[in-house]
Amino acid sequence: MFLEPSFKSQRSGWIEVICGSMFSGKTEELIRRLKRAKIANQRVQIFKPAKDTRYDDIKVVSHDENALESIPVQNSVDVLNYITEVNVIGIDEAQFFDDKLADVCQKLALKGIRVIVAGLDMDFKGRPFGPMPHLLAVAEYITKVHAICPHCGNLATHSYRLTSDQATVVLGEKDKYEPRCRVCYEMGNILNLKVL
Repeated sequence: MFLEPSFKSQRSGWIEVICGSMFSGKTEELIRRLKRAKIANQRVQIFKPAKDTRYDDIKVVSHDENALESIPVQNSVDVLNYITEVNVIGIDEAQFFDDKLADVCQKLALKGIRVIVAGLDMDFKGRPFGPMPHLLAVAEYITKVHAICPHCGNLATHSYRLTSDQATVVLGEKDKYEPRCRVCYEMGNILNLKVL
């Protein structure tokens, strides 16, 4: 059972990071926390990278099709231009933002805002992805969620790319990616090298 962090001892803003592989429920957890904040009558704003149009141009949408209205932005500094009187800020697909995202989140937290960020911790090559390592270093609370490996049933921690495209950012869903455990991810990469 997942337990939310205890915020009673916090006197000001803070940063929460939700990370994991594709299909692990990161956006679902982000939406759940933001909906709870709204139920508590807190003012909430949500941001996503403008380049992520997989499900919707405006909304943050989970794989389970839960959705919240958001503000698409071109870069992380743009977030600061949209801030109104707000208690909680959600940022989805953080890995697609530039390296200034952690600094933006820290500025917001220093203003007393609860900042909840969701994103892939690793790219398809198993390397730290975009601004996520910096965010994980400065966050007060980190939640790592897991998918299930469709090959062995173990916890999946990696996003395995099913296509031969080598660009770091390739938007896609189950047609281009699947979650895999460490062993099945490595076996797939070894088999791909033999094919090449």
